[in-house]
Amino acid sequence: MQAARPLEPVMDNSVIIVQHAEPENPGLIAEALKARGYFPDLVRTHAGGRVPSEMGGAAGLVIMGGPMGVYEHERYPFIRDEMRLIEQALREEKPVLGICLGSQLLAATLGGDVKRGKQKEIGWHSVALTDSASGDAVCKCLDRSFVACHWHGDVFDLPSGAVCLASSRQTAFQAFRYDKNAYGLLFHMEITEEILRGMVATFANELAAEGLDGGEILQQSQDHLPPLEALGRRAFSEWAALLADRRQ
Repeated sequence: MQAARPLEPVMDNSVIIVQHAEPENPGLIAEALKARGYFPDLVRTHAGGRVPSEMGGAAGLVIMGGPMGVYEHERYPFIRDEMRLIEQALREEKPVLGICLGSQLLAATLGGDVKRGKQKEIGWHSVALTDSASGDAVCKCLDRSFVACHWHGDVFDLPSGAVCLASSRQTAFQAFRYDKNAYGLLFHMEITEEILRGMVATFANELAAEGLDGGEILQQSQDHLPPLEALGRRAFSEWAALLADRRQ
């Protein structure tokens, strides 16, 4: 007699969200999840929160941005824990969304190389979608070109089997999809005015080191943030819809 296969945990309406820095909260992602009947299970590593050892009944996984690098796992042991959690979510075919650092962690988990870029990409810069994005479940609702908020120093190579969805003049791979429901976005489309103000204040020394003016970034947001928020609400709503598709 064959041994009974272990039952997969019954999925609930929670989505694990890992946050690495105080200002970089899920913003519009949380808003989209709540609108579709899901609630964020927030893990705040910067405040001592521990990354779960397994997905359990959670319907999906979101990994937010942060100032650390994927290669700094000795200094930040939770990075390894997050990569193991990403790997499990992928294995269970649960939707995954990585933002900035989160996209780098997803790429690294899939075997992509993550390294320092030639220079940091911070501020408001255009993003162009690839032809593959036009038929993508999440990106098809976006404009072919738009101005996004960027705040990263590291870049990644496209993992084997992944599809590039967007690029910028400075960075070849700004967004990608792996399989049907794992997405990495290097740029920030989840931000609100509150999040941006928090990032400018928290990372003021980084801006100064790069010769950038936080006040100017905030001033430019008056033109760029409203249309970006509209796109973000649409895209994250489409990603949240993948959670329901997975349940069915």
